[in-house]
Amino acid sequence: MQRIGKPRILIVGCGDVGMRLLPLLVKKYRVFALTSSQDRMTTLRLAGVTPIFGDLDQAHTLWRLPHLAAQVVHLAPPPTQGSIDTRTHNLLRILAQGSGFIRQLVYISTTGVYGDCQGAVIDETRMVNPQSARATRRVSAEGQIRAWAIAHQVQAQILRVPGIYAGDRLPIDRISRQSPALVSSEDVYTNHIHADDLARLITYVLSRGKAQRIMNACDDSDMLMGDYFDLVAQAFDLPKSPRVTRQALQGLVEPMTLSFMSESRRIQNHRLSEVRFNLTYPTVADFLKTTSKCP
Repeated sequence: MQRIGKPRILIVGCGDVGMRLLPLLVKKYRVFALTSSQDRMTTLRLAGVTPIFGDLDQAHTLWRLPHLAAQVVHLAPPPTQGSIDTRTHNLLRILAQGSGFIRQLVYISTTGVYGDCQGAVIDETRMVNPQSARATRRVSAEGQIRAWAIAHQVQAQILRVPGIYAGDRLPIDRISRQSPALVSSEDVYTNHIHADDLARLITYVLSRGKAQRIMNACDDSDMLMGDYFDLVAQAFDLPKSPRVTRQALQGLVEPMTLSFMSESRRIQNHRLSEVRFNLTYPTVADFLKTTSKCP
């Protein structure tokens, strides 16, 4: 009797979340991972993965991808310039050569596509309104993926992700430097998800996600950004960040930081129930209860 091997999956972009995702996949899948770094090849092999060298900015290097795997997880960020995500364009163009072979594409986007909602409670039906170049490129990627998936009869799921945190991804340095936060009356709502929860959620979407579906991949936290900083400071016995007005903040933080502190959203995550997913850390506070007080 012929032995049937594991199904194949391709991971595009193996940063922190990708590396957390790999051990969850290798038990079930034969995993391929695209990397543009030769130094990363050994690390990926040690994780039980077959590395594929290719650069999303150099389309001719992607020739191996079309028939590698029927499922694809796209974690790679857009380029740092322009309004179009050319990396996603290059990826989809080469994957189209495997039309009929590829059946699912999961894309990790950002809640930044909603722009500033002035603290309103929103869900996935909210129209996108990107207010930064970064978010505009994410909208570009989402649009390309949705059109491509329909044209090629591929199931696509888009996860809109807010601020990702973990034990080594907390604003401890920022708090230690006493970088300011906004006064409560001018502060913005912020949204979060633990990196491990996001990695687990991706596996649920791979097996249970609805076709052509957008999902907010965030936890249940409902807090102002300054309160988030205070919560972390308290957990690690650090002095709380000083509070300043928005006008005073202008010259005290970098433009990118200022842009994050200019958009306020309270994002609902009800669609997590569609894939029967339960958060390990429903709130940032739940995670901080498990941490040591030594940064």
